[in-house]
Amino acid sequence: MRPPVRVGVFGLLGSGNLGNDGSLEAVLGYLRAEHPEASVDALCGGPEVVTARYGIPATRLHWYRGEYRTASRAGAVAGKGLGKLVDVVRTAAWVRRHDVVIVPGMGVLEASLPLRPWGFPYSLFLLCASGRLFGTKVALVGVGAGPIGNRLTRGLVRRSARLAAYRSYRDAQSRDALREMGVDTARDEVHPDLAFALPAPRAGTPSSPPGPVCVGVMDFHGGDDDRARAEEIHRRYLDGTTRFVRALVEDGRPVRLLTGDECDRSVVAAILEAVDSPLVTAAEATSLADLMKETAAADTVVATRYHNLVCALKAGTPTLALSYAAKSDALMDRMGLAAYCHPAREVEFDRLLEQFRALEERSAELRRTLAERNLVAARQLQDQFTALTAALFPAARSHARTPQETP
Repeated sequence: MRPPVRVGVFGLLGSGNLGNDGSLEAVLGYLRAEHPEASVDALCGGPEVVTARYGIPATRLHWYRGEYRTASRAGAVAGKGLGKLVDVVRTAAWVRRHDVVIVPGMGVLEASLPLRPWGFPYSLFLLCASGRLFGTKVALVGVGAGPIGNRLTRGLVRRSARLAAYRSYRDAQSRDALREMGVDTARDEVHPDLAFALPAPRAGTPSSPPGPVCVGVMDFHGGDDDRARAEEIHRRYLDGTTRFVRALVEDGRPVRLLTGDECDRSVVAAILEAVDSPLVTAAEATSLADLMKETAAADTVVATRYHNLVCALKAGTPTLALSYAAKSDALMDRMGLAAYCHPAREVEFDRLLEQFRALEERSAELRRTLAERNLVAARQLQDQFTALTAALFPAARSHARTPQETP
């Protein structure tokens, strides 16, 4: 009898980002359904959370616990530097213990948000290089990618992708971005975001008179190339979103504020302070399942974070995207709502309100469209998991006897 396949999952998991954790949950669901014999553990950002929530052993991604805090003192700078060296050994030792390592979804090959090359891009490179060194298959499954301006970050991402044994993407633009970086993507496939594999609540029906609106907010300061004007971008985004929420309240609409990461709570607090009304409340979602329930109960959703959009679309609720990256536009196009994207960097209240009203006028039609597109996404993700099994897991040995073994 063969020993169980040793599978590792890797990423910024359990760190407060619900989208990342949702991708992990989808992959764990696949493994438990299709490969229940596999032994699974994680190397991740929040090991305590991952173990408590998903019941798998987990190890901290970085030796230095202050990795994602700004290092201003000499001791912190030295700690980060030493941590980079220690993590080479720690990552290699962890990878060597596995047959397969899966990076579940996430935008691991993009820089649509501020990113330092010696942060996660470096960690991903260590993973993929260790996999190649020790013969462990590293799979980047349903990941996001995009153009990267910083030369060092781009180099680490390109090398990581080349070293991976398997790659698939959550949209065609991600595959195109890797190809433009010089990665051979001829055999790579595109499938819907992994979160579409999660169970969805029963789709809601619009209220009469018009009912609640979910507004998903984000601590948005632009992307990696916007650092010089980050505060200006944030202020414009917050002002525009707050003005929109106030307009909904003036129309008597209940508003439910949603987040997708712990850092978004500051934006919720600012809106609640600015729009002092009992009609505005904040959801306490701790998973994508919670977010889907919130969006399913709404008449309409307006959201910024990518996985807030995924949850709303998966729930079948007409949605308007405050889009901050090409991945949001691609997702909305895939689901038949390309006309309802508004730039998060330049929120224009009048135009946003006009788009919102147009969306609500077509609510019944768009709900039917979303139901159809979700069925297609489910079939495509089944193809994703079938391809993953073929690429990563050895074929089961036949227990049938050959003629020579017949008594």
